[in-house]
Amino acid sequence: MTTTPHSVSADQSLKVAGELMKRHSIRHLPVMRNGRLTGILTDRDLKLANSLQGVDAEKTLVDAIATDDPYLVSPESPLDEVVAYMADHRIGSTLIVDNHKLVGIFTSTDALRVLGDTLHARH
Repeated sequence: MTTTPHSVSADQSLKVAGELMKRHSIRHLPVMRNGRLTGILTDRDLKLANSLQGVDAEKTLVDAIATDDPYLVSPESPLDEVVAYMADHRIGSTLIVDNHKLVGIFTSTDALRVLGDTLHARH
């Protein structure tokens, strides 16, 4: 899990969000509005939006394309349940919230690290 993940404001442009993802080499951005979590934006969302005719990345806001119902879990959620849900629903990230506050993000890359560590420990 990544604690204190990078996030983007819902009223930022797609261009700003894309630059943030590129600068930090990330594929998932929690979307915030007035300090509250409102959704998630993925690199896939950005690529799709930017491929559509008439979409101006400098004028289109993150809120227009972000997923407004991301998968949320608490820090105490069992890892096996989280990764099973992610696999079953083909989602690349889970937002970790505690008392309605974003405290982390768990991605498919994090899951692969856990798997690698587990397999390495068996040797």
